[in-house]
Amino acid sequence: MRYSFTDEQQQFREFVRKFMEANSPATEVRRLMETDQGYDPEVWNNLSESLGLAGIHIPEAYGGQGFGPVELCIAVEEMGRSLLCGPYFGSSVLATTAILNAGSEDDKQRLLPDLAAGKKLAALALAESSGEWDAASIALTATESGTDYILNGAKNYVIDAHCADFIVVVARLAGTEGDAGIGFFTVEGDAAGLVKRSLQTIDETRKLSALEFEGVTAKPLGEVGNAAAALQQSLVLSYIVLANEMIGGAQMLFESSLEYAKLRVQFGRTIGSFQSMKHKMADLLLEVESAKSTVYYAAEAAAEGSADLNAVASLAKACASDTFAHVAAETIQIHGGVGFTWENDTHLYFKRAKSSEVLLGGAELHRELFMQQSI
Repeated sequence: MRYSFTDEQQQFREFVRKFMEANSPATEVRRLMETDQGYDPEVWNNLSESLGLAGIHIPEAYGGQGFGPVELCIAVEEMGRSLLCGPYFGSSVLATTAILNAGSEDDKQRLLPDLAAGKKLAALALAESSGEWDAASIALTATESGTDYILNGAKNYVIDAHCADFIVVVARLAGTEGDAGIGFFTVEGDAAGLVKRSLQTIDETRKLSALEFEGVTAKPLGEVGNAAAALQQSLVLSYIVLANEMIGGAQMLFESSLEYAKLRVQFGRTIGSFQSMKHKMADLLLEVESAKSTVYYAAEAAAEGSADLNAVASLAKACASDTFAHVAAETIQIHGGVGFTWENDTHLYFKRAKSSEVLLGGAELHRELFMQQSI
């Protein structure tokens, strides 16, 4: 397995980073996170049309760029570094990946070109009141009605559902349980019987919604009743992408801490010159670089279809969750009193770290999954 980036991938990273630095500075993040929409449509259009990021891992046959998981993870890592406020993870990662894995050829031809061009936004509705992210926890039911299905139930923690043109919903056929009877469905964002409610969350840079389905008409996406494997396949890639996003945030925090340690003067010396601070920064560097190795390895495993992909994906999610949360907490401490203030940007990353830690399952769950899949 190749364990380094190519020159082209490094250039791609630099290009995306420059775009994020220009379009997602802290001032813009603070402005957008307080809006109901949560993103800048002009920036989204530039990201989609000029950079082609909305369709980066969509095959060229469906209007995408045709790149793989490694390039997708590079782009999302740079977005995490800048705390990009936008519907990328909900639409271009979660929903798009579900369509790629579960949709029929007709479904892909119908849905993916507009997503690749950034003309439409989608969301994936999976978790429910239990907060679990697997097939067995799904209670929302789908009842056949001619060529369509009728959905009844509720979904929670749906990323960017408030701005989605359509929603990819995971439901089960009535009378089934476990992995049996699982299917994917598409629902228009303004469908009759669909009620959206924005959630108040600790991380205002990522918008979440609760959805209620009361007799909502939905179209089947792929084969209904046997979609548990497609769901698992979609989740595994999403674990890896989210892990890379978290590493981008952790790297940014480490650099922020290092820069502050070089500037902050105490007792006539910069705090970075103290032996205890040198030890702390060395420990954080080791932690971040170790986590990077894990999540980069996972991205390459996804690109190559490695046999141990499921285990590696859970390991990456657990490692990135622990690292991001720990580095965020240490960054606050290194900044001292100013680190606790609203004016300092550290709290924005700390909140993203805590929300991402539980998104798609916490570190404890993924350590358990890793152990189960490694036996």
